[in-house]
Amino acid sequence: MNTKIEKVKAIPQRYCKTFLVGLFASGLAIGTLACGRTDSNAGDVSAVPDVAVSAETATETTTETATIETAERIVALTSLSADLVATLDADKLVGIPGSPIIENDPRFAGIEVVSAERGEPDLEKIVELSPDLVIGASGIQDKALQRLSELNVQTSTVDINGWDDLRLFTQTLAATMTADPQPLLGRYDNCLANVPEKQTSSLVLVSRQPLLSPNKSSWAGDFLDKMNIQNLAADLQGESPFEGYITLSAEKVVEADPDSLIVVDTRENLLEQLKGEPFWSQLKATQSDKVFTTEYFGLVNPGSVASIEAACTLLKQID
Repeated sequence: MNTKIEKVKAIPQRYCKTFLVGLFASGLAIGTLACGRTDSNAGDVSAVPDVAVSAETATETTTETATIETAERIVALTSLSADLVATLDADKLVGIPGSPIIENDPRFAGIEVVSAERGEPDLEKIVELSPDLVIGASGIQDKALQRLSELNVQTSTVDINGWDDLRLFTQTLAATMTADPQPLLGRYDNCLANVPEKQTSSLVLVSRQPLLSPNKSSWAGDFLDKMNIQNLAADLQGESPFEGYITLSAEKVVEADPDSLIVVDTRENLLEQLKGEPFWSQLKATQSDKVFTTEYFGLVNPGSVASIEAACTLLKQID
């Protein structure tokens, strides 16, 4: 049987408080659907306070690829997978994560919540639901999924780093549910339709200490490319808390001097923090009032289809 190796990046503890708390807890890492049982010899991925993955224990995880013919009862451990299952066939969704993006959505009323917003999934609750499939985030919920596999519960991991990944995940999930993916695929096509030609350059800032920005190897980076926005961090490489994001110095931001800035709301009042930085007033984007704010869900973490659509609307307006 073929195997898939997925590396979990070590995360410096000093980065966790501002950005990675929300990022990992909400399940950013959502590419291809890899169904199967986790190797019992895979390394442990343990929880630490406020963070879903520990730098000290993160390691490689091996996932065997199997085929799930159909699934009638699905537990989703990420907000995006919950949203997609509910959209494809709400009757098949039996368990959802505790997430701010879905907690007030009436579609999910009465469905069992199997995890706290920043907590480990409740395995006992999940097993009691007798699911045919449990979908979790690669590199974030590996430990829980491994334990469920040991209990003979079918699991899958998903890791979305671009629009092609999103389409593939949607199609694979729909096939597993014997549902029609076309309405969702149509929404994706509409989102990417009629994107204006642009000459603008931009930087996305998702935290202050350190200054983190997505390069092209991320969902956000691919999103910017699809919106014809020149991401000045696209081809940059360097030390980073995890793949797809790079650490910038204030000097690098001033040197890049983008036409616009996109500041992500991570519930840390990031924009006001950045306004207090000495470099802020030196940028032409701030001088010309080309600073845009966007929700964390949609641009950084896909979150839900509605969140993605909202990000599409915003990014099309940036010129």
